[in-house]
Amino acid sequence: MADIIELIYADHDWLRRAFFRLDDATTDEELAAVWDVLSTRLDTHADAEEAVFYPALLKHGGNDEPGNPEGDPEDETEDAITDHNAIRDAVRRSRRHETGTDDWFEAVHAARKENGTHLDEEEREAMPDFIKSASLELRHELGMQWLRFYAEHQAGRGISARDIDADTYIEQNS
Repeated sequence: MADIIELIYADHDWLRRAFFRLDDATTDEELAAVWDVLSTRLDTHADAEEAVFYPALLKHGGNDEPGNPEGDPEDETEDAITDHNAIRDAVRRSRRHETGTDDWFEAVHAARKENGTHLDEEEREAMPDFIKSASLELRHELGMQWLRFYAEHQAGRGISARDIDADTYIEQNS
């Protein structure tokens, strides 16, 4: 089964490991080689979540227990879009600087910090809520959409990497 949850977890693991590879780079050329792929994947991952996962979370997710502050699909989606925008901003900043400079490192560290916070929140809130509310069939269907998305956007092809307005996104996808 192509489970959307497992595929997102696998992508999260890939992103974390790529940041570790960046730590192991010893030259500007190595930094650039790792960051070029990683930064593209950060943009692609955000777009994939916004195209596949978050519309489904808005329609099928959440914990409807009374008084539960967790589990509000709109809040979780707004948080994710805000996080994605912050990651995109940091990636764009990094691309304006020469690899290995202080400004480049500052932007890359900002992307790493924002991404780490986002992954942790998503794994602690949105994904468990979705697991509780989505059928295995839906998770498989979304998993297949995820795989098609990545096949259609190899090496970041067609990814805009532009910030999006969270309120407009929620309105259009609810």
